[in-house]
Amino acid sequence: MFPGHYTGRTTHVHILAHVNATLHPNKTLSGGHNAHVGQFFFDQSLISAVSAVSPYSANKQTLTPNTEDTILAQEAGSMDPVMEYALLGDGVEDGILAWITVGIDVSADHSVSSAATWTGHGGVANAGGRGGAPGGTAPGSAPSSSSTAKSGAVRRRRL
Repeated sequence: MFPGHYTGRTTHVHILAHVNATLHPNKTLSGGHNAHVGQFFFDQSLISAVSAVSPYSANKQTLTPNTEDTILAQEAGSMDPVMEYALLGDGVEDGILAWITVGIDVSADHSVSSAATWTGHGGVANAGGRGGAPGGTAPGSAPSSSSTAKSGAVRRRRL
């Protein structure tokens, strides 16, 4: 599986690190605090390769490249938010292993406004909820480049 995309944003994954939270039987959390809120991104050449194969090729929403995503640029100002990856075969159809290492200040406490809340009656949209990801406009962009590698080899990239 690879995350999809939607118009206006490049392909990304949200991360929210909870510290000292309670996991409930319905897999929701309460209590504790949010030590890290952010997003992880993928190399543009990997996004392009995945977007060319089914079922991802059926996504008709405009693909925003990494160089035009202001949140990627904002995250890149303080860390390298683009995941490393290796192909598990000859092409993306055979699978991808992606990883990233993140240091988290467990004493940090970030406020999060979620887009929805899970209740006993199902999901309920929150008025004005944005999911807690960093927002705003960051100056410039963070171009990504990838060195070529053989299938199955680690593909390195830098901002």
